[in-house]
Amino acid sequence: MTKLFYNDKQIIGLDISSTGIKVMAVDTKRWTVLGYGSLDLEPIKVKESLEGDSTYLAENVKLLITEKIIGTLPSNHVVIGIPTSRSYSRTFSLPIGVEKNLKDAVELEVDQYIPIPASTLYIDYQVIERSKKEIVVLMSAVARTIVDKCVTAAEGAGLIVSLVEPGMSAVARLIKNTEDGHLPSVIVDIGPASTDIAVMDNGIVRVTGGIAIGGNTFTLDIARKLGVALENAHQLKVLNGLNAGPRQEKIKSAIDGSLSQIIVETRRVMRYYNERISDQRKLEQLLVVGSGSNMPGIGEYFTNELVMPARVASPWQKLDFGKLPEPVRQFRSRYITVAGLSIITPRSIWK
Repeated sequence: MTKLFYNDKQIIGLDISSTGIKVMAVDTKRWTVLGYGSLDLEPIKVKESLEGDSTYLAENVKLLITEKIIGTLPSNHVVIGIPTSRSYSRTFSLPIGVEKNLKDAVELEVDQYIPIPASTLYIDYQVIERSKKEIVVLMSAVARTIVDKCVTAAEGAGLIVSLVEPGMSAVARLIKNTEDGHLPSVIVDIGPASTDIAVMDNGIVRVTGGIAIGGNTFTLDIARKLGVALENAHQLKVLNGLNAGPRQEKIKSAIDGSLSQIIVETRRVMRYYNERISDQRKLEQLLVVGSGSNMPGIGEYFTNELVMPARVASPWQKLDFGKLPEPVRQFRSRYITVAGLSIITPRSIWK
């Protein structure tokens, strides 16, 4: 999490992913959306913008802000969410005596567990728990080039950047405020091209993981295995999914390989939390978010595979679109991350 500068203005959220950008502003007193919008992007061109000299991302952020907003944006002060897969977040415990030299201890963790040089990263950390014997530290790191390119793109659209954070931190913030967020929870965020997985404890992301399989993967699997067009495969996924019915077994068989890989990664993240972070606080629930959560029966699938309560998160029961025209129901879930970005209070950025 990179703190850039702070002004006491209403915050808007800007979610940047490999497949699109979204923006949203929320009145947190009434939990009502004031304005929102989205643009689908080409993943290869986004990659070129984040890693090279392409202005594709900057041009589309400006287009989104100036021409694609439903409602209004109350300010130009923005919190940017970057893809969790592009960041590194972990929680670790240290002896209380190490706190005097915490910066050195964090850099040692970075050298051990992050596969790129610390000099190329923005690194932020904070003590989130302490006892008489030890402290628990939350660390986030992201490549400097990614942050710099996202900030430049936002500033090119006339936005003032107040904070940059991994998208999963924003998802956790929204869930904490709209679901039983105090419970130790597993979050599975199934996006179009990838799935991010995290354990959230008391509203704080403790560990993250991910895999390059997403909702689009399911569609391709169904099209290939069932011999149907992509459009028909998408309809089968969002209308039938894993719900009981004549097509269930065929659809489940088609996507079982991809779902199994997500389950393996989810178990790995859960095991890390249980073994390395907390063997006392039992994981109570799994919440599915993201565009892939639209698939009927996905919550029950995770419940059966992991033998723990799982369901699709539904923050829209508390956060609504007021008088604005709502996104089509199947697209509403794509706004989960940007909603989490937009509900951060300005003063909490520098608390």
